[in-house]
Amino acid sequence: MITAVPVDFPDSALEAEVLDDLARVEAMLGRISHPVDEVFTEASRHAIAAGGKRFRALLVLLAAQFGEARNPRVIQAAVAIELTHLATLFHDDVMDEAEVRRGHPSVNSRWSNSVAILVGDFLFAKASSILADLGPEAVRIQAETFNRLVEGQMSETLGPPPGQDPLDHYMHVITEKTGSLIATSGRFGAMFSGAPEEVAARIAVACERLGVAWQLSDDVIDIASDSAQSGKTPGTDLRQGVRTLPVLYAMRSAAPSAAAEVPPAAVPPPAAPAAAGDGRLRWLLTDADLTDEALLTEALALLRGHSAVAESRAHVLSWVQGARNEIAALPDVPARAAFLALCDFVEKRTG
Repeated sequence: MITAVPVDFPDSALEAEVLDDLARVEAMLGRISHPVDEVFTEASRHAIAAGGKRFRALLVLLAAQFGEARNPRVIQAAVAIELTHLATLFHDDVMDEAEVRRGHPSVNSRWSNSVAILVGDFLFAKASSILADLGPEAVRIQAETFNRLVEGQMSETLGPPPGQDPLDHYMHVITEKTGSLIATSGRFGAMFSGAPEEVAARIAVACERLGVAWQLSDDVIDIASDSAQSGKTPGTDLRQGVRTLPVLYAMRSAAPSAAAEVPPAAVPPPAAPAAAGDGRLRWLLTDADLTDEALLTEALALLRGHSAVAESRAHVLSWVQGARNEIAALPDVPARAAFLALCDFVEKRTG
């Protein structure tokens, strides 16, 4: 089983090779330091240690299997991708005023917002330095990716403009903010292994669709799964006021018929699931304080019984199938089966 994600890949030799390469990526990340400032070094290493499952690095390494996978440039590319991802997390934590990152104190809470922003910039600079060594095409692709990342973050920060469907806006944010770097992960792996350009382009599309599906799957899990199934506290996004895919589907469904029956925010409709279910749910999602555990529990129960969950699952599966379609057209090497196993995993975890 690849430790980056809990997926059993069908080829043990491939798994051993990818695990070995992931260890090399981890070792290179661990050597990241600032030549002068000790705080830069300590804070960056603190965040690298708490940086997650290295999913993007895994995609770089799997994509490299379509060429000369042991090319050292592949490891450099994987490190650059992870550094870029970590830097965005630093900035996200500042914007979200997060205190914890994957069970560890966030850099902004342990040091300060200013330190977190500057260390994020430092990691961006490190990534750029690595990519400069890999050539101008790598720098160009990274610049385009970074542009998409920033556009996605800005769109999320500003919210949907007047007249735009909030669900369309949300999908744009996910595709730009999450899908773009995951697409570049696949492209870099194929590109720096010497795989043909048409293979690299197809892998980039597949990885973007898989990455979007993975994020949307998290949205469904946050609503539909209990903590024993997911290992996470259900309703986390709701509690924080984040409107994810199932919530947006529910609000779209409830809006036309429920608008007239929803009273002012100060006077919630009665908790009568049969007759006032949509109106009650809309009030909970738009006006209620969902840091109140009783209201959060009620909102989760109503959402779990709503067609929005099934619609969301179908939406996730459409992105998974899009990724499968691209992967199926790739050369028949063991990594293709590994990519398909990732698709199967996302489908299974979505329920």
